Amino acid sequence: MKKIILEKSKCIGCGSCVSLCPKYFELTEQGKSHLKEGEFDEKKETEEFEIKNLDCIQEAIQVCPVQAISII
Repeated sequence: MKKIILEKSKCIGCGSCVSLCPKYFELTEQGKSHLKEGEFDEKKETEEFEIKNLDCIQEAIQVCPVQAISII
């Protein structure tokens, strides 16, 4: 199983991840990206979500201009 990590502090709200992968990403009212089913870690300022199939997430990682999305 893979884990998607979204570093909220790096996100600039460009929306490219939302455009490419709306199944998993959305923009919040504050204009930042949000993992729809992610758990927020306050200490790390990250959202994390475990997933089997990466679907469109690889593309979202590649187009993120600030490299706020990663997979482990």
